Amino acid sequence: MITRIQRWTALGLATLALTACSGGTAPAPKGTAKPAQRQPAAPTLAPGPQGLTPVFASGPGIPGRPAVALTFDADMTADQGPRAAAGEHFDNPALVDTLRELKVPATFFMTGRWAEEYPDQARAIGRDKLFEVANHSYSHYAFTTDCYGLPHLPADRVRADVDRAFAAFRRAGVPRPVPYFRFPGGCYDQAALRALAPSGVTAVQWDVVSGDAFATDPDAVARQVLEGVGPGSVVVMHCTRSAAPTTERAVRAIVPELRKRGFHFVKVSDQIRAARARS
Repeated sequence: MITRIQRWTALGLATLALTACSGGTAPAPKGTAKPAQRQPAAPTLAPGPQGLTPVFASGPGIPGRPAVALTFDADMTADQGPRAAAGEHFDNPALVDTLRELKVPATFFMTGRWAEEYPDQARAIGRDKLFEVANHSYSHYAFTTDCYGLPHLPADRVRADVDRAFAAFRRAGVPRPVPYFRFPGGCYDQAALRALAPSGVTAVQWDVVSGDAFATDPDAVARQVLEGVGPGSVVVMHCTRSAAPTTERAVRAIVPELRKRGFHFVKVSDQIRAARARS
């Protein structure tokens, strides 16, 4: 059943050509502020069968200008505060700086607990037009009973957990989090999709696992990504020094090589907007 839902929702990726509109309007008089340009709302996919949360994993793209989305999970569980207080780093500011330096758009799937621990960083990421912030739950508890040993979040607490994460983003100053959700551990089933549906989000998975979690060799991470990426791929990586210490160095190898191959980088919202345009 889940395979059918994923196949139904993994719509095609079309390349976006974002162009500024210039209609022949007269320039504003000197000293008059120009009206602010409204950013387009982040698109979502239509609900799946029986109203289940839709799931997006990747799209085929368009020949000639393949696109890829780099996504970064900013993980922190509800009970890891003492470890952070003791000096463990669940953030990775060098990675964020590198993405800016290389001008790489990216989508950050952030837990509410991470935003509470690093509000300045959450706000800076959320206010940077290069990036977008999506929901990765508040507590990073699993939405299924068997998910890499993560504590299980009962179905009747799913909506509150997701809402709590969005509230943490608002308190941190993230202005416009996108309505996307990534299941902790990537684990979900039909019951999880049903419990998440009232939140109105699109669940975002991936088709390329970077292998950066707990990796010690950035070259191995880069090779795994470069071997797996195709047009329309969504790559899952991490933004936590504690659990993924080599990610920033891997990104420095991945980005120029993919650009050499003709890929350009987009956000998940770009992929979903293009997929909707083709549906």
